[in-house]
Amino acid sequence: MANLSVLVILTLISILPYVSLSFSPDSPTDRGVLVLLDDFSVKSSHSIFFSSLKSRGFVLDFKLSDDPKLSLQRYGQYLYDALILFSPSTEKFGGALDLGAVLDFVDSGHDLIVAADASASDLIRGIANECGVDFDEDSSAKVIDHNSYAVSDNDGDHTLIASDNFIQSDIILGKSKIEAPVLFRGIAHSVNPTNGMVLKVLSASDSAYSANPISKLSNPPLLTGSAISLVSVLQARNDARVMITGSLDMFSDRFFKSDVQKAGNPKYEKSGNEQFVNEISKWVFHERGHLKAINISHREVGEADEPAMYRIKDDLEFSFEIYEWSGKSWEPYVANDVQVQFYMMSPYVLKTLSTDQKGLYHTSFKVPDVYGVFQFKVEYHRLGYSSLSLSKQIPVRPFRHNEYERFITTAFPYYGASFTMMAGFFIFSFAYLFNK
Repeated sequence: MANLSVLVILTLISILPYVSLSFSPDSPTDRGVLVLLDDFSVKSSHSIFFSSLKSRGFVLDFKLSDDPKLSLQRYGQYLYDALILFSPSTEKFGGALDLGAVLDFVDSGHDLIVAADASASDLIRGIANECGVDFDEDSSAKVIDHNSYAVSDNDGDHTLIASDNFIQSDIILGKSKIEAPVLFRGIAHSVNPTNGMVLKVLSASDSAYSANPISKLSNPPLLTGSAISLVSVLQARNDARVMITGSLDMFSDRFFKSDVQKAGNPKYEKSGNEQFVNEISKWVFHERGHLKAINISHREVGEADEPAMYRIKDDLEFSFEIYEWSGKSWEPYVANDVQVQFYMMSPYVLKTLSTDQKGLYHTSFKVPDVYGVFQFKVEYHRLGYSSLSLSKQIPVRPFRHNEYERFITTAFPYYGASFTMMAGFFIFSFAYLFNK
């Protein structure tokens, strides 16, 4: 028995370091990240990016992708909250990690960054494909652009691209405009246009195409122009966020520090890579665009407490608060498109909520003249933000028999008809009985 107790204690001690890395709703950036590498040299060649994550409060655990002890969960609990795959050539992960485990990780609401290159394996391509992104099937192909290439003495095949076709979204890329183009060398991918959850964040120019730079084209390339995505992101229905790019070099210290000159444009002393990567990683890791709703309440107008049920035609008030994580603290979220439904099978009431600019959203309305079990329902979905799905159930009853008005104004004609009929009957009876 004593041995069993010691074993339990040792097991709990072994779990504690991992449990402390778990995602906290009160502090979304207090998180553990597993970084898988093909070679530990990537840790030093991409040190600026990793240092940025550490300075923002993330705990990074670096491992080789073929480590035989790899595992994302232990005793049914996930050990990490995010996964970075900087191992494009890995044909098979080590330990208990495989394609299914990575997809289950995302399906459980965790975040993922995938960086590939020309050596991308079928495993990495499969992960990207399951996330709604298709890399070029030609393994020897790279993105080539003879107009929007980066001017460089050692780049004659125009595979080093300087792109500034950013998505126009402050919530994904931040409010500070990225002035310098982003250096990109890697492979192209496409996004299914019917998939509304995948967005192109950095696109190629109209003159770009995907092909083998050292061989002549025998057939037209399959991927051309703005259909080529260089960096894409996915926000799943469970608010898991995924970033996929075909360039591992894009995260490197060399590209971060390099100057950049897009053909035919002014030269910049520093590329936009560091700002771009840092801003998009803030979005992927929920440092921006992460919402929470609290203090959902409803009551009759003039009352302080929530009732157990409402009566038809009651006047009620509904309110709740929305806050956005800024990376350091929860700040009030301000918008003018938050709506609430009073719902039973279909919405009977749809109201846009007013805000006090401090996070509080409120409205008032009259309960419809229909009784049954209703829900206060809030479904808020906005590009780049985590979704809010709130509901609170409340029954609605009809009037009791003693709550109806004694005399209804609209029924006065019927009242008059009744008394007229009684008066007529009395006169007829009197005339019949006493008339000889």
